[in-house]
Amino acid sequence: MRTAGPPQEIKLAAPPAGGDALAWALSAAAGAGIYAVDAGGRVIAANAWAERLLGYERGSLLGLDADHVLKPRVDTDGLPETSTALEQAGGTRRVNDDRAVVVRADGTTLPVWWSAAPLPPESGYPGGTVVVLNEISERRERVEARADRYVRSEVRREQVESELADTAWLSELTLAMTTTLDTEEAVWRLVRQLVPRLADTAAIDLAEKDVLRCVAWAHRLPDTLPKAPDEAELPDHEEHRAAIARVLRGGGTQRLAPAPSGRPDLLSLTDAGDVLVVPLRLRSTTLGALTLARTGTGTPFDEPDQELAEEVARRASLGLDNTRLHAAQADIAETLQQALLTDLPKVPGIELAAHYRPALAAAEVGGDWYDAFSLPGGDTMLVIGDVTGHDVQAAARMSELRNMLRALAVDRPEESPGQILRRLDTAQARLTHADSATAVLARLHPGADGSWQMSWSIAGHPPPLLLTADGDTSFLTGPHAPLLGARPTMERPTQRVDLPAGATLLLYTDGLVESRSQSIDTGMTSLREHLAAQHATPLRKLCAVLAKQLGDTRDDITLIAARVPPGAE
Repeated sequence: MRTAGPPQEIKLAAPPAGGDALAWALSAAAGAGIYAVDAGGRVIAANAWAERLLGYERGSLLGLDADHVLKPRVDTDGLPETSTALEQAGGTRRVNDDRAVVVRADGTTLPVWWSAAPLPPESGYPGGTVVVLNEISERRERVEARADRYVRSEVRREQVESELADTAWLSELTLAMTTTLDTEEAVWRLVRQLVPRLADTAAIDLAEKDVLRCVAWAHRLPDTLPKAPDEAELPDHEEHRAAIARVLRGGGTQRLAPAPSGRPDLLSLTDAGDVLVVPLRLRSTTLGALTLARTGTGTPFDEPDQELAEEVARRASLGLDNTRLHAAQADIAETLQQALLTDLPKVPGIELAAHYRPALAAAEVGGDWYDAFSLPGGDTMLVIGDVTGHDVQAAARMSELRNMLRALAVDRPEESPGQILRRLDTAQARLTHADSATAVLARLHPGADGSWQMSWSIAGHPPPLLLTADGDTSFLTGPHAPLLGARPTMERPTQRVDLPAGATLLLYTDGLVESRSQSIDTGMTSLREHLAAQHATPLRKLCAVLAKQLGDTRDDITLIAARVPPGAE
């Protein structure tokens, strides 16, 4: 593990309104026009470069049909139309650098180079596509300006082709960095893109609090290094460590010709003869360092190589800052959500467990909740609920309903779950902001002989699932019941069932069984199968496994479970 003095503080930019992670990723991709479309071809996000390139005012691209608006209606000298490009980019196909023609806002046509890839599942837009555009004329002017430094011959032609290939590769790298919101995935994508395209070895060190840690590496020969830095604590090469320290103090790119150390460090294992240590820096904040190495028998880095490495580092820094911003927002949201949830009580004779998993693409608090509390006389109440929305208002409404439900149950402990929900209906109907909300209220009653009975009532929520000790499963359905507060004068039914020895009761929110890619019936069938296969799993682990294996990553998942001991009768 490499340690260093405290790095500069990482300053995160303020997120855009609504915390739209997709918009952050696109905005981070400076240097190229980037826009995204949904499965229907409508623009759902665009960065400032795309708006400038296409001649649109800020925000005016959003909602436009890209196929209709950007498709040329005139002869374009044989270049493919934009609609053809979008059709090629749809589905799961990646498209690397290619040519097309687009129509600008003023009706003029513009030849472009473009790359495209499907949006990741966590974006919330299945079937969507992100497209990177570069203007052909501007890029060729830059390439020609540099090519004029060389003799007019094959050398110049090869240099032009190399520059164009570099631009195409940078477009692909930009896509790799901007189509994930996970820092770990982003750094591994980056090092795999760099080897062997730019170097024989690539490694990324990130500053985390007061520790500098190598988080990803790659080598052109797969067995040269362990698969991940965490799998082997390699000693530091002193020259390499000193170069990284200079970068962290604000220095520019460091060039090394390291001497063999005689130890199994990163540079010695990879036979590094020429090394670049490039800052991963955004504005005045240094996030870490990118190390690129070529073997002593290989071609040394030249000036264009270093310029390309620094451009890679610039784009990588933007992408890493974006993933860190999202992670920080998500961590704050999850911490707040967990603070709103309650600790489970210790109930003699029965085991309780709960699990909350926030939506992976969201960085906001939500309306899912669970609760468990004891009543006078020894009964235990279990609650699962869901308020529509992923914002502060949904969280506030969730907390309000949870507290009211607990107060109503404790106030009249003799009432059945249906009667308690009936009184909550009355209160819900009189609230100023009565958002849509669902719930299941279950009452666990211990018998004198160690047996357990449950009574429950459902308000527009997926039904509880019961798993017996021998692996049989059944949903505890009952009469149809509307959302909380929808019909405040309606009586709510209460159902009852005996809980056999070794049985497991599961209450859950709809994020576990419903997604945009499957119906709720399919999801509930899958839940039964997974629960039956895990019937011997410890309860706490069971909840975590179900949340990980099932459901929609774009929605919160909340579970609360109870298990009767095997010896109960």
